[in-house]
Amino acid sequence: METQTHFLYPSTLFASKEPYLINTILGSCVAVCVYDPVLKMGGINHYMLPFWNGEGLASPKYGNIAIERLVDKLLGMGCSRTQLVAKVFGGGEVIDTQVSQFHIGERNINIAYQVLKEQKIRISGQSVGGKHGRKIQFNTHTGAVLQKIISRQNLS
Repeated sequence: METQTHFLYPSTLFASKEPYLINTILGSCVAVCVYDPVLKMGGINHYMLPFWNGEGLASPKYGNIAIERLVDKLLGMGCSRTQLVAKVFGGGEVIDTQVSQFHIGERNINIAYQVLKEQKIRISGQSVGGKHGRKIQFNTHTGAVLQKIISRQNLS
């Protein structure tokens, strides 16, 4: 059976019982891949900002919401919290502008660590920070993540 593919856009998440290869591109955004190695299923989110402040819609645009919703979705699919492992990617400071003074990438990384710790989910791998973007592919059936570093000249 051929594995299906899905492109994950910012502010969204995806989880499936069926094997999928999920592709996404990250700059200062962060993607958290969560995987259950016993049931061989997983999911991924792609969030833009670290923390929802309680105003407006509580969407997966925000790290704290995106991670909690992804974990809830996996638990709803039958996964066990004690089996879940996570991998964290992204959070690069890829743009030298006024925006970089807010350290969005670093704050996105920190919220991932904080929420995963609160959820008692072990981090088994990571590639975060730096001054570059990343293209990643997450296999929901194996938990494997392939990564390609994207240099600045390739971002425009």
